[in-house]
Amino acid sequence: MLKKCSTLCLILLLLLTGLPSLQPGSLASASAAPKNAVFVDKSSQSFIPLRFLNGLFGITSVLNPATKEIEISGGNSSILLTMGQASATVNGKAVTLTALPFSGNGTTYVPLSAVSTAMGIGLKWNKETASVTLSAAGEEAVLPVVSGALVKQDAPAAVSGKHTYKVGSRSFSVQTVTVSLMHPSVRLDAVLAGNTVGKTEALGSIAKRSGAVAAINGTFFDAYTSGAYKAPYGYIVSGGKMLKNSPGDKRAVFAYDRNLLAELIPGSEFSARYQSGSIEGAIQAGPRLLVNGAVSLNVAAEGFKDPKILTGGGARSALGITRDHKLILLTTGGATIPQLAQIMKQAGAYQAMNLDGGASSGLYFNGKYLTSPGRLISNALVVTK
Repeated sequence: MLKKCSTLCLILLLLLTGLPSLQPGSLASASAAPKNAVFVDKSSQSFIPLRFLNGLFGITSVLNPATKEIEISGGNSSILLTMGQASATVNGKAVTLTALPFSGNGTTYVPLSAVSTAMGIGLKWNKETASVTLSAAGEEAVLPVVSGALVKQDAPAAVSGKHTYKVGSRSFSVQTVTVSLMHPSVRLDAVLAGNTVGKTEALGSIAKRSGAVAAINGTFFDAYTSGAYKAPYGYIVSGGKMLKNSPGDKRAVFAYDRNLLAELIPGSEFSARYQSGSIEGAIQAGPRLLVNGAVSLNVAAEGFKDPKILTGGGARSALGITRDHKLILLTTGGATIPQLAQIMKQAGAYQAMNLDGGASSGLYFNGKYLTSPGRLISNALVVTK
């Protein structure tokens, strides 16, 4: 028997057992390449895409279509596997696998425990982002973790909903769009009005020209200036390119990588993260509402001074990330920031932050407004296929 992964890997698998499986929503999708993600099946066996290993930490991975043999090598280590078979060879020694290589959604998956043990890859479970950090030879790579079932290419990708949540003695009518980020066809982008910093445009217009199935207003901006240039506030990143810099800004940043592994990053830490090259897109707004499923507000520490944020109520937009890699886009009216945090918790978010609100608050889905903004906006977060 092939020796199982290290104690760290076993802890990882136990933690993953508790993660719910993805349940995508109601948009049909076109065929697209799936994201790279660690997949944990219903038996708590973990798998990694073969293609992701190729070039990782100096590793070479090859699949022979004729023989269905998989060879993974790097340094002085090698492992030879065969699709669907338990027999394998590690460094020339015959072993028996407890998890078998397989193909799903056009991707070849190999057992992570076998590969990590054979190739000397360290594994670390990241609770806050439901991801795994792989490390070797002083290098790191991070992958989201999908548990339960692979997201099919022809499965729906997003769903809209209208809900009522009660906070204290008040009830709030809420509009949501929930997006499965691990769906093969889903993409995100941060889009500037008129594709130019300082311009404004209708949210619906931004969505339509972006080919978006969903969109929500993004960062704060200087909406009340009489001039034509209405500056956005905060970091804005699209396609890995910094569209708007904001050094020293402490407000929360929503960011995601090429696999749509999404997270919320403190503004003071964002510049270093961006310089690492892992950020594909980002928008900064805040304040942070939820941390690991619990309400967590520190509005003054994020630099907010406006009474509309500190104490006032009004139209609100927010986004949340669930433990199973769904993105919740939400709008509601008349809520204070503490009430909005409670709403996001009831909506199922694990991490959440506020977006620009008031007359900017708007939510677009499937060709129409669910919440109509009261003004032109500076930028938007859009969901495309």
